[in-house]
Amino acid sequence: MFASVLSAAIFGMEVCPIQVEADVSNGLPSFSMVGYASAQVKEAQERVRTALKNSGVALPPRRITVNFVPADIKKEGAGFDLPVAAAVLAASGMLKPELLKDVMMVGEVSLNGEIHPVSGILPRVIHAGETGLRFCVIPFGNLKEGLLVKNINVMGVRTLKEMLLFLQNPEKHFAGQEETKRLTDTETVDFKEIQGQEGAKRAAEIAAAGFHNILLIGPPGAGKTMLARRIPTIMPDITEEEAMELTKIYSIAGLLSEEAPLILKRPFRNPHHTSPPQALTGGGRNPGPGEITLSHRGILFLDEFPEFSRAALEALRQPLEDREIVLSRASGTYRFPANFMLVAAMNPCPCGYYPDMNRCICTEGQVSHYLGKISRPLLDRIDICTDIPAVTFSQMTEQEKGEGSFEMKARVEAARDIQKDRYKKEGIRFNGELTGKQIKKYCSCTKDGERLLGMAFEKMKFSARSYHKVLRTARTIADLDGKEKIDSSHIGEALSCRAFDKKYWN
Repeated sequence: MFASVLSAAIFGMEVCPIQVEADVSNGLPSFSMVGYASAQVKEAQERVRTALKNSGVALPPRRITVNFVPADIKKEGAGFDLPVAAAVLAASGMLKPELLKDVMMVGEVSLNGEIHPVSGILPRVIHAGETGLRFCVIPFGNLKEGLLVKNINVMGVRTLKEMLLFLQNPEKHFAGQEETKRLTDTETVDFKEIQGQEGAKRAAEIAAAGFHNILLIGPPGAGKTMLARRIPTIMPDITEEEAMELTKIYSIAGLLSEEAPLILKRPFRNPHHTSPPQALTGGGRNPGPGEITLSHRGILFLDEFPEFSRAALEALRQPLEDREIVLSRASGTYRFPANFMLVAAMNPCPCGYYPDMNRCICTEGQVSHYLGKISRPLLDRIDICTDIPAVTFSQMTEQEKGEGSFEMKARVEAARDIQKDRYKKEGIRFNGELTGKQIKKYCSCTKDGERLLGMAFEKMKFSARSYHKVLRTARTIADLDGKEKIDSSHIGEALSCRAFDKKYWN
């Protein structure tokens, strides 16, 4: 007897539907699996057979064949256990095959019949809803994640027995499902806690308002990391569309919380400087998202910037420009979203005190070698480079607190609203995403602004990319100021945001 049920595989960020077919026929007792299945998938035959026995269901001593369609795509992971069990039960006559029509199943089966959660549930359920299936059967541990999708019914099952009971009467079980709770973390940091550093706080505000990449340079203990960790507190709240997009990425990476699976905060990723390029870009036998993709719509913070390997740093160049990562493998090409804001922090030299020659113990060659780890093409992709000076005693003991995240966030949101309205027909959201053609259209300057920009271009020997970066930053400063045209004051402040890289890199 023949039966089949639908499942799905994840390839990069894409969902590929997989039809799981089972046939039970006369012949010597056996259990074979075909259709380009990996060793993990082939092990399902022992897991399923034993799980069914321990659940009180004995498979007949007949020839069992399971096939995965299409056969030219390699099937990996333990998520096919549940559909294999359902298809075999239907082919054995213990379950009506029509009950599996237009149903998607995903889950890992334990030897005692329990069903364990797997990663990548959300994109599979989204795909099921888009293709008009009747419902999805997933592990109970993934239920809150599956319920985020509203256009399809989803049932979470704990055991194979529950799966059988549910398939025989699905309407009864759907009636008792609860809505997913949407929990948010309370902010625990605030810009008020930063003493002094008003220039750095202003640079952080500009970066957040226009989604500009920023580099913080200063001696040890000046507050670079402290400042970077507070930038998310002034960024606009995440939209519902962005939340689902991020939750899909984190689902594929297996990083969602079981209790509150919906991502409601912009990500802040902080990989260690020993991370290899593959940890940043993603990869593996079946490529998955790396730190860059996990930072999508949020912040990728690279502390000790020059201590990252040259290969890891250069791997940032393409996603910073294209806002996506393309990985080519023998099995195909994988695309991952990478629209993130880079926040990098570094010391100006190995000891950290250059150019204060009273404290710096580094030779000129050591300083040059250290700064040379950051290539000019990578620096050209960073809009804002700001100096973080050491905090003075008077600033440390000052009783009056500076401006906090609440006030800064209000200005950032106002500037973002201006950009949202301006670029609604352009397919972009922020000034930091402007292309050369769009810069000509939207970054018009006053005569004084043009004159100052021209003088700076000649004196500072900007590349074309650096020139565009200054205009993008000036556009954001003008938006924070509520001005339509960029004037000389906006250009001057934007130039100051690039001046410090000339201090260290000639």
